[in-house]
Amino acid sequence: MHECERDKIKVRCNCTYEPCQNKGICCLCIRYHRSNDEVPACFFSKEAERTYDRSIENYFRDMKKKKA
Repeated sequence: MHECERDKIKVRCNCTYEPCQNKGICCLCIRYHRSNDEVPACFFSKEAERTYDRSIENYFRDMKKKKA
């Protein structure tokens, strides 16, 4: 089984929520946000990510802005 390379992933992670314990551990991050009906930071634009609104609705608004 492939070991998680947290330090390498953490460098690329765009999540700006600093107290996040799942930063750099994608499988835990995705599990956490899915359990809360949310989308992880890496799916959002830089501007939308900074709002900390991880709702599915905000994700769709962000996607519409990207396509406009």
